[in-house]
Amino acid sequence: MTDAAGAKARLFEIIKSKSFVRGHVVLASGKESDHYFDMKPTMFDPEGAELLAELIYARIAETDADIVGGLEMGAVPLITPVSIAARRAGRTLPGFFVRKAVKDHGTKKLVEGLSDVAGRRVAIVEDVTTTGGSAMKAAEALKEAGATITLVISILDREEGAAALYADAAIPFASLFKASEFLNA
Repeated sequence: MTDAAGAKARLFEIIKSKSFVRGHVVLASGKESDHYFDMKPTMFDPEGAELLAELIYARIAETDADIVGGLEMGAVPLITPVSIAARRAGRTLPGFFVRKAVKDHGTKKLVEGLSDVAGRRVAIVEDVTTTGGSAMKAAEALKEAGATITLVISILDREEGAAALYADAAIPFASLFKASEFLNA
C-alpha cells in the first residue's frame, strides 16, 4: 500500500479487531486498566506486519537513524519487517534487540544482532507504551554502550506518561496511534 492515510486506516481496523480488548487487566507498568492492547496478533498477521513496517519505517526515515531495535519482547516482531521496509526504500537499517537481562551463557551479551552499537544512531521500536519504561530500559542500555537515540516509536501510546518521560529525557518520541483513538471509536 503506498497511500499512507489508507495504510493507517487499514492498520487501525486490524488493531481494533485483533489487538484491542476491553476488560480488566494489569499492565507491564503495574497499573490496572479496563482495556488492553495485545499487539502480537497484529504484528504476526502478514498484512498487519507489512503495514506496521511501512508506517514505522516512514517515520524512522525522517531521522538519521542507522540501526533499529528495541527491548525484547515488544520490539522483536517489528525489527526485521522494518529493516526490510528500509531495504525496499533503498536504505540499510540493520536490526538488533536488547535483552531484559544479560544471558548467563554463550556470549553473555545484552545487545543481540550487532557486534557493536557505539557511535550508532538508533531508532527504538516498541509495541505499546504506557509509562515508557520498557523502551527507556533499551535507551539507557544503548546510551551506556555509546549509541545515540534518534527516536522512540511505538505502535500505540496508551497516553499514560510515556511522552512526558521521553520529553524529560530529550528523546524524540512518536506513536502511530493513541489509545484514545480506539476508546473513542
